Amino acid sequence: MAGITPIQLIVGLGNPGDQYTSTRHNAGFWFLDQLARRHQANFRNESKFKAEVALFEYEGKRVWLIKPTTFMNLSGESLGSFAKYYQIAPENTLVVHDELDLPVGTSRFKWAGGHGGHNGIHDIFKHFAKDFWRLRVGVGHPGNKDQVLSFVMKAPSSKEQSFIDDSLDRVIETMPDVLAGDMEAAMRSLHKKPNE
Repeated sequence: MAGITPIQLIVGLGNPGDQYTSTRHNAGFWFLDQLARRHQANFRNESKFKAEVALFEYEGKRVWLIKPTTFMNLSGESLGSFAKYYQIAPENTLVVHDELDLPVGTSRFKWAGGHGGHNGIHDIFKHFAKDFWRLRVGVGHPGNKDQVLSFVMKAPSSKEQSFIDDSLDRVIETMPDVLAGDMEAAMRSLHKKPNE
C-alpha cells in the first residue's frame, strides 16, 4: 500500500504469563515493551478488550499499544474489539509477530499477505481484517515443520536473543517514519543491507 497511512495502533502478539515471557512466540510483546519504554508509556490491563493497553502521543496524535491476553491463537478477538471501539482502520494498524521464515536478527515490514500458518495472524483474519501492516520479527526455523511448535515455545539462545534485540533496535529507529505514515521510507531504512 502506497501513500501516507499514519499508524495509530500497534499490536504485539504473544502469550501472557511469566512462563512464556522469554519464548520466541513472544517477539511481538518484546517489541512493544521496548517501544513503550522509549515513549515512557505504561501498560495497564483492560479486561473489556482482553488486552494490556498503553498509550502515548506522537506529534499531537494518540498511538495505542496493545498486547492481547487471550493467548496467541485468539489474538484476533482482542484486536477486533479494540479497533472497532476506537474506530481504527486496518491500514492504520501494525501487527508485530514472530516469523519463522526470516533469519534470526532480521525484521521486515509487510503490507497484507497470507497467514503462513501463524495462528495469531489467522485469528486476526477472522476477527479484524486480512489486509493490515505487519512487522515480521525473524526468529529462525527449526528445519523440521514437526518441531515448529516446540521451537517457538522455547527461548532463543543468548546469541540469538542478542541478534533479535539488535534487530528490534533497528526497527525502533524507523518508528518516526512509521508513526508519520511513511511506511515506504520505514521499509527502505529497515530493509537496506549493512553499509548501503
